Amino acid sequence: MIKRALISVSDKTGIVEFASALTSKGVEIISTGGTAKTLTEAGLKVINISDITGFPECLDGRVKTLHPKVHAGLLAIRSNEEHMKQIKELGVETIDMVIINLYPFKQTILKGNVELEEAIENIDIGGPTMLRAAAKNYQDVAVIVDPVDYENVLNEMNESGDVSVKTKFRLAYKVFEHTSHYDTLIAKYLRDTLGDIDFPETLSLTYEKVQDMRYGENPHQKAVFYKEVGANRGLLPSAVQLHGKELSFNNINDTNGAIELVKEFDEPTVVAVKHTNPCGVGSADNIHDAYVRAYESDPVSIYGGIIAANREIDKATAEEINKIFVEIIVAPSFTEEALAVLTQKKNVRLLKLEDISEKISPDSYDMKKVAGGLLVQKYNSLLFNQEDLKCVTNLQPTKEQMEDLIFAMKVVKHTKSNAITLAKGKMTIGVGPGQTNRIVPTKVAIEYAGTRSQGAVMASDAYFPFSDCVEAAAAAGIKAIIQPGGSIRDQESIDACNKYGIAMVFTGMRHFKH
Repeated sequence: MIKRALISVSDKTGIVEFASALTSKGVEIISTGGTAKTLTEAGLKVINISDITGFPECLDGRVKTLHPKVHAGLLAIRSNEEHMKQIKELGVETIDMVIINLYPFKQTILKGNVELEEAIENIDIGGPTMLRAAAKNYQDVAVIVDPVDYENVLNEMNESGDVSVKTKFRLAYKVFEHTSHYDTLIAKYLRDTLGDIDFPETLSLTYEKVQDMRYGENPHQKAVFYKEVGANRGLLPSAVQLHGKELSFNNINDTNGAIELVKEFDEPTVVAVKHTNPCGVGSADNIHDAYVRAYESDPVSIYGGIIAANREIDKATAEEINKIFVEIIVAPSFTEEALAVLTQKKNVRLLKLEDISEKISPDSYDMKKVAGGLLVQKYNSLLFNQEDLKCVTNLQPTKEQMEDLIFAMKVVKHTKSNAITLAKGKMTIGVGPGQTNRIVPTKVAIEYAGTRSQGAVMASDAYFPFSDCVEAAAAAGIKAIIQPGGSIRDQESIDACNKYGIAMVFTGMRHFKH
C-alpha cells in the first residue's frame, strides 16, 4: 500500500492534481523547496523534508535529501525482517512512492551562450540518487519520473488500491533510461566544453524518439526515428511535415542523403536521390531552372525519388514537379500557391526545413552500426583543400569546365563507391554508383549520358588504378576529369589524358562512401 510519497519536481505539469488525488487516498506527502511551496499554496498538507531528516536544507539547496532517513526509507526491503528491524531502531519510516523529475540541465544548455557555472548548477545530485534508490527497490517503491505516468498509476490505485509490481518494474526501467540520458547529456556537454577530446575512451550516446516509422528498410521490419539532442538546425529531425502519409525508414535515409548533398551548394540547386544515390542534380540562377536540370539529368530514375531544394518552392516549380510521382520534397519553404499545387497528390510528403543550407559541423559524428559494434568517424565536411588542387596535364581546364568539375565532385562525394559522375552546364548527365571496380561505374555513367557526354566533365571519388577510365572517357568525348590522384599508376592516366587532349585535375582528397 502507498502510505507516504516524496515529491520533488522541476517540471510541475499536473503535479498539484496528482498530489491532490494521492492525498484523497490518505497518502502523506513529503516535499522539498519549490515543490513544497507549490503544493502548499494549492492548499495541500505537506511535510517538509527537513522535518523528516531533522536537518535543514543547506548550501543554497544543494543538500536536501542526501540523508539516511530518506534513503533507508527508500531502500529497506519490506519482506526482509532484519531491514525492517533496523529502520525501526533508527527511527526511519518507509517511503512508498517517489515522484521526481530532475533539474532542467538539457533546457539550460540548449538556451545558447550559457555560462559553465549555470550549466553546472543545473546538474541534479539528490534527484538521481533518490530515483535510483527507489528504482532499485521497485518491489516496494513506486517511482515516477514522467508526468505522463500519473494517470496510469492513479487508475491502477483506484482499481486495486495499490500499484502492481509489474507496473513498478516498468516505472523503474523508465528511471534508468531517464538518468542514463541525463548523465550522457552532462558528459557530452563537458566533453564539448573541453574541446580537445575527439573520441572518448568510452562513448555514451543518447537520442530522443521523434516518431515511429511506417516500417523499416523492408515492410516486415519495425523501425523508429531518433534524433540527437540539440544542434539540429538544418538537419532532418528539425523538418516539419506539411503534407502526406507517415515516413518510412528508407524515406528518412534517402532524404538525409539528399539534404547532405544539397548542403554542398550555395547557388539555387535541386537534388534528386534514389536509394541513397543522387540520380539528378542541377544548379541554376533560380530554383525552377535548377529543378528542370535535375529532372533532365535522368527523367527515368527521378520517378519515385526524393527531391531536396535549397530555395523556396514556387508555383512554377511545383507544377513541373507535379508532372511526375515523387515520394518526398524537402525545401526551406513553399509558397501558398506551390502548396495548393503539390497537395493535390495525397501521397507526396512535403517537408519544410528552414535552415537546409546550413553546413554540418565538422565535429559531428558519422556512425555506422555493425554487428556487435559501432564505427564512429568525424563527418566528411571537406571537398578538397584549395592548395592541393592542381592540374597534372598539359591541357588546362577552362573556367566553365573547372566550375563543372567542382560541381561533379560535390555530387560524386555523396554517391556510393566506387562512383563516377558526369556533368555539363551545372547538371549531372550520368551517375555511376556503387560498383566493385572503377571502370563499370564509368561505363554506367557514360551510358546514362548518351550523346550528352560530348564535351562533358568527369569526377571520380577515388584515384584511377589504371588508364581504362580515361580511355572510356576519351571515347565518349569527355574533355576534363577531376579525381584525387595518389595511385602508383597515376602517370599512365596522365599520359592517356595528354594523348587524347583531356585536362585532368587532382584534388588530393578521396571520398569513399560506403
